[in-house]
Amino acid sequence: MYTGAGKMLQISDNESGYDPELFCIPKHYVEDLERVFIPHGLIMDRTERMARDITKEMGGAHIVVLCVLKGGYKFFADLLDYIKALNRNQDESLPMTIDFIRLKSYCNDQTVEEVKVIGGDDLCTLAGKNVLIVEDIVETGRTMKKLLTLLENYKPQMVKVASLLLKRTPRSSGYRPDFVGFEIPDKFVVGYALDYNEYFRDLNHICVISEKGRQKYKV
Repeated sequence: MYTGAGKMLQISDNESGYDPELFCIPKHYVEDLERVFIPHGLIMDRTERMARDITKEMGGAHIVVLCVLKGGYKFFADLLDYIKALNRNQDESLPMTIDFIRLKSYCNDQTVEEVKVIGGDDLCTLAGKNVLIVEDIVETGRTMKKLLTLLENYKPQMVKVASLLLKRTPRSSGYRPDFVGFEIPDKFVVGYALDYNEYFRDLNHICVISEKGRQKYKV
C-alpha cells in the first residue's frame, strides 16, 4: 500500500490481503471469505484522517451530510463521529445536519443496467446548501453520476462526495470522488456494511468473498 495522488491509500493489484484466521471473524462467515483485504483498524485510522481533510476543506459553513444507504451507513457513522470529535476539540467547528437516500445498483456481484433511487422526497431542503455525500464504494461511477444529476434539480450551493472505496476497473466512467479512503483493485469486497445480497454487513473488516460464499448467498 502507498499514499497516491489525491490523498488516498492505493492498494496494488497484487496485494494478497491477510489470512482470515489471523483476525476475529464471525463464525458464520469463516468459510465464506477468501482473504481479509482491509482490516478494521486501518479503516478507522483512514476514516479519521478523512474527517480532518473534510473539516479543513468544508469548514466555515453549515453542511448537509447525505448518507447513501445501505452500504454507506457504517462509514457514515464513523466519519461523523470523527468530525464531531474535531468539533469538540478545535477552535473552529463544522455545523452539520444529516439526511439519507438509498440507491440500488447490484444483483449478486454484478451491477445492473438501471440504477434505482429510493427516497429523496425531501431533497428540496438541499437548495442553497453545501452537501457532502457519503458513499461506501464507487465502482463504475454510474450510480454516483445519477445521484449527482438528481441533486442538481434541487440547486444545492456545493456538492462534495466522500467514498470509503474507489475501485480500479475497466468499466469505470472516469468519475472520481472528492475524498477517497482507499483505491482498490477490481475485486468484489464485503464487510464493514458492504454486502453480498444483504449478507456480510455485520463483518468489521473489508474482505474478499470466496467462491463458496458467492454460491451460498446467491439469489
